[in-house]
Amino acid sequence: MIGVIVDESERAVVGEFFELFKTPWEWWQSNCEYEVVLCTAKQHVKGLVAKLTFLYSGAELQYDREEGVGVAPRQIGGTLSHDGNAIPIYGDCITFPEQESRGLLEENSRHPAMHQRRTPNGLILRIGFDLFREVELLLTVGQPAANASIPTLELHIALLRDLIVSAGIALAEIPPVPEGFRFIVCLTHDIDHPSIRKHICDRTMLGFLYRAVIGSVGNALRGSISLRDVLTNWAAVLRLPFVYLGFAKDFWRDFVSRYRGVEREFPSTYFVIPFANRPGCDAHGQAPAYRASRYGAGEISDLIADALANGCEVGLHGIDAWADSDKGREELEEIRQISGCAEIGSRMHWLYFDENASQRLERAGIDYDSTMGYRETVGFRTGTTQAYKPLQAERLLELPLHVMDTALFYPAYLGLTSEKANETIRRLTDQVEHFGGCLVINWHDRSLAPERLWYACYGRLLKDLKARGAWFATTAQAVAWFRKRRSVALEGSDAHERVTRLNETRAGGDHLPALRLHFHEA
Repeated sequence: MIGVIVDESERAVVGEFFELFKTPWEWWQSNCEYEVVLCTAKQHVKGLVAKLTFLYSGAELQYDREEGVGVAPRQIGGTLSHDGNAIPIYGDCITFPEQESRGLLEENSRHPAMHQRRTPNGLILRIGFDLFREVELLLTVGQPAANASIPTLELHIALLRDLIVSAGIALAEIPPVPEGFRFIVCLTHDIDHPSIRKHICDRTMLGFLYRAVIGSVGNALRGSISLRDVLTNWAAVLRLPFVYLGFAKDFWRDFVSRYRGVEREFPSTYFVIPFANRPGCDAHGQAPAYRASRYGAGEISDLIADALANGCEVGLHGIDAWADSDKGREELEEIRQISGCAEIGSRMHWLYFDENASQRLERAGIDYDSTMGYRETVGFRTGTTQAYKPLQAERLLELPLHVMDTALFYPAYLGLTSEKANETIRRLTDQVEHFGGCLVINWHDRSLAPERLWYACYGRLLKDLKARGAWFATTAQAVAWFRKRRSVALEGSDAHERVTRLNETRAGGDHLPALRLHFHEA
């Protein structure tokens, strides 16, 4: 059992941290004995008796002065190295130049960021950053695109776990890994342009023509696409007038059947826009007019029914829900009426979001959200592979977005070839497979159709994920599994009994994989 001592302002983030690091803990009580005490309070409790005590702070403490701990001047940010991993620090950070170099180093100075002291009461590890301030920054602001490939929050958990176990203390944990699988995968599709027939002489149509005719040639010369793809795009351009006249099939409208042909037995989630011709708002007021979609969910009700009939999920691709709860309720109700589903999740159009968006979505009645991700790159914006509860929310969970096709392929973003995109995704998948959790992928509605034709990368991706032993779930199913994990409160010696009882109680009832209980031996 870990006893935790923090300032009152940190209690919410501590609670969420230990939902992600699912191990026995409680608020420190003076009349209880603990093997591990974790303290981030500015005034730590003197005379703590524990086998292992952590003192986290990115500023000099009274403890440092009293014990003669040499502290280097405080700096803002830095990168720490532990066990071959780089851990970005975004807040205050200090090092201990007089300490023997071991375990945790600041990469620029090569000074230790951890001071170790043995006392008659136990081992004290003084660590030179504010753990829960780092976690708060990750879960609210997120990390810059330069560090997108680093699952920083998972590394903070791994560091704490490793230091506990290496101190000779066994640890019980429910890892974020469903029984019978290596990790979770959610295949999602943002439905932005389900019909090219609705786009005549506008930005979308002109962009299609340019990329299909001229862009295809450039991509072929760079080796990004095949000659066959070039001819497919040119054929689509020649067919376009007949599509507008109604004599030819709309080659963007068959996205459900295209995806079912590739995904086969794997379920996916389609996020659909509720209302046509509404650009909505951005952080500065009215959003650009071209943000408005030309369709509303009611116009593709047959495709929504087809997706649901094939075991897929339909969610809200919100316009203003992130900024206005009343408009969010209106958008949500439109999707409910069309889909017939009671609980609906969301992802915001253009990934609009801010620190208070989760509160507004929750008040609108949305069950979960999957917006937090990058537009310009791929990776771990919040530093985690897990669904988490935003600090401002009461119940809503955020399932972070990790991979988006446009970020991979658009020249203005990463501009990768199909093969390089698969390599990039494999590196992210390696991290998710190592830490557990969920890899969330977004392939847009027209990405298998002309002019994008990003099917080769997607097909290889699905094959790789299946070979790795992933559980393919809709976003609603993945969130339900994380809620199941969160519902277990571990209290030390009864951990095995609680997990076993929960798995037995829900077996066959929620159709979700069971939880695991892992014991880390000292």
